Amino acid sequence: MTRGPATPMPGPHELRRLRKAKSLTQADVAARVGVTRETVRSWETGRTTPRGSTREAYAQLLTEPAQQAVPALVGADATPHPDHPERADHPERAAEQPPEGLESALPVPSLTPTQAFDALYAFCAPALVRQTYLLTGRRELARESVEKAFQLAWHRWPEVAVDRDPAGWVRATAYEYALSPWHRMRLRHRHPEAPPAGAADRALLDVLLKLPPVYRRTLLLYDGVGLDLPETAAETEASTPAAAGRLLHAREAVAARLPELAVPQELHRRLAELASIERLRAAKPRTVRWGGERRARHWTRAAIAFTVLLIGATTLTLRTAPDHYEAPLAPGETVQGVPPRAAPGTLSQAELKLHAKLKSETVNGPERLVPEIR
Repeated sequence: MTRGPATPMPGPHELRRLRKAKSLTQADVAARVGVTRETVRSWETGRTTPRGSTREAYAQLLTEPAQQAVPALVGADATPHPDHPERADHPERAAEQPPEGLESALPVPSLTPTQAFDALYAFCAPALVRQTYLLTGRRELARESVEKAFQLAWHRWPEVAVDRDPAGWVRATAYEYALSPWHRMRLRHRHPEAPPAGAADRALLDVLLKLPPVYRRTLLLYDGVGLDLPETAAETEASTPAAAGRLLHAREAVAARLPELAVPQELHRRLAELASIERLRAAKPRTVRWGGERRARHWTRAAIAFTVLLIGATTLTLRTAPDHYEAPLAPGETVQGVPPRAAPGTLSQAELKLHAKLKSETVNGPERLVPEIR
């Protein structure tokens, strides 16, 4: 979201010729531009065309000299890409790559999980923070969303590493976290943050934030990030017609408030400018990995403590619970006119009087017979 979309592109056959002239495979181009190999193949066959920042990166890769293409696409620090770490440090090796038909016959350089994660983070995090800021209008929430997404990616790295689009996986996770309605319950999110300094930037951000979240996300993915309509629909979990309807509605809402942005190219340019004016920096990848590991340890310990508590409660219940069945006492019943025997309890006044009289009588009285021992 940092370049304009008006870069002229040659025809499909010329794209293929330029790629082969630079000794690049479709997988190499996909890794440099940040898309899948199937997307590059569809560009070279004419089924689709690149858009937005992807179009700029693709054109720059095919037209610039080899020693300049990699730093311009990967970043100022020339961070190696996870699939081709050696090309960022030595751009001249691009000419030594084998033809497309021989790429599977040569060994692919491997990276450790830490190196691959750090490369993906350096490649995606800076732009993703700016995109999330346009999605939420909050700087701290944008940074937090990206960090949480990468922490989850590190926790599930075996799954993310083999995903066909790891950058898209992280982007979707960050967007989902940023748009969660639970953030409204947090105290610091009940007060708005300071808006951008420029009046035009404030107006555009205000229009974006007034859109429904799903419309805002669709507009950002299509006119901001530069995804095509099927990819936008897949990432927003909608059908292609539904995504197209949301996009048109969002564009109409923006054009109604800001008529100068009715042209999609101008809207893309203004989104890029709005994202670039904020000095939003992501944390270091080591910090994100450490935070993810600490969070995993915390939840592991909590799960262990809960399991121990559950086992203790179960043991206590087994020790104190009765181990056999005791039938309840049946209530008394009248048998042949004999009144039921009352259970022991407090004596009545008549019974107390009779008890006292019997205790006061002597054993030698005429009313009592005492057996004698002979």
